Amino acid sequence: MVEKMVIPFVDLARQFRSIEPELTKAFVDVGRSGGYIMGARLESFERKVAEFIGVRHALGVADGSDALFLVLKALDIGPGDEVITATNSFIASAWVIAAVGATPVLVDVADDFNIDPQLVEAAVTSRTKAIIPVHLTGRAAPMDEINAIALKHDLFVLEDAAQAIGARYRGKRTGALGHAAGFSLHPLKNLGVYGDGGLITTDDDALAAKLLKLRNHGLRNRDECEIWGFNSRLDTMQAAFAEIKLGYLDNWNARCLSIAQTYAAGLADYVQVPVDRAWEECVYHNFVIRTERRDALMAHLLQNGVDTRVHYPIPIHLQDAAKQLGYKLGDFPNAERYAKTMVSLPIYPELSDTEVNYVIEVVKSFF
Repeated sequence: MVEKMVIPFVDLARQFRSIEPELTKAFVDVGRSGGYIMGARLESFERKVAEFIGVRHALGVADGSDALFLVLKALDIGPGDEVITATNSFIASAWVIAAVGATPVLVDVADDFNIDPQLVEAAVTSRTKAIIPVHLTGRAAPMDEINAIALKHDLFVLEDAAQAIGARYRGKRTGALGHAAGFSLHPLKNLGVYGDGGLITTDDDALAAKLLKLRNHGLRNRDECEIWGFNSRLDTMQAAFAEIKLGYLDNWNARCLSIAQTYAAGLADYVQVPVDRAWEECVYHNFVIRTERRDALMAHLLQNGVDTRVHYPIPIHLQDAAKQLGYKLGDFPNAERYAKTMVSLPIYPELSDTEVNYVIEVVKSFF
């Protein structure tokens, strides 16, 4: 073993320092402008991110959960309706369905941690209104199959792209693969701001027009309220920060891909590692390995200065909040098995090659 290093799972301050002058200027510019809600800086970010993703509309909202919630509300999905999503995601993928009064219908996942299209098809009923595929770890879900199912059954496809901004599937960016998409701009995401933030993308002009009102109290203008809405706007300051970071996103994602490839090459003989297929470009929000000795490996890594996480240790169907859905242990064997065997290694653009190689050596030393 080489000399011990300390490698945090995340280190957001490194990225801040790398672009601090630009962020500081944006803070001063917005502060001096006196405009802190909506306005030109938000519109500028929305235009640029829509062009980046390849859609006609991008709308900044308060957070990634609101992005999904507001789309479901705009579609008038509610009591009596069902929405299908994966059981191994962050809880927000399901609570937004419950929050509009609909029923979350959970299904199991495949080896890439993304929703299994065959199980989606089997879960469709006369009450199904939408599918929310989750692009987990920064890898796009199997959208060709999902879109085919949606077309067959006249369903809406809402991408949960919270972890996958910049990722590609058959040449198209996530956020342009369904009818609409929700992104998170949480600080931990590949494109993160300095607080909460979210983004909706769509090519549907009518949907975008309705969402513009829903995110802003339902207002038609300053004095006229057209529909009952919500207060879910991306702050001008955060939009300014996001616009700066958008200019770096492809390079940052490329660095994460490079780190992932180094991890995979170094660890494939010891643990199960992700596999990139020819038609996809994963942005590696997380780099997840699998081993039956997961807990012992995590303890070994921590003892040697490497912090890790599990995403996510309790599948949604086994959360207390989901009891009323009627699922039980054993219903989704893949997700349950992965929850006990997977661990996320540190991965962010600012990691040095020396740090990446140290993580590999620590994992190898365990085995």
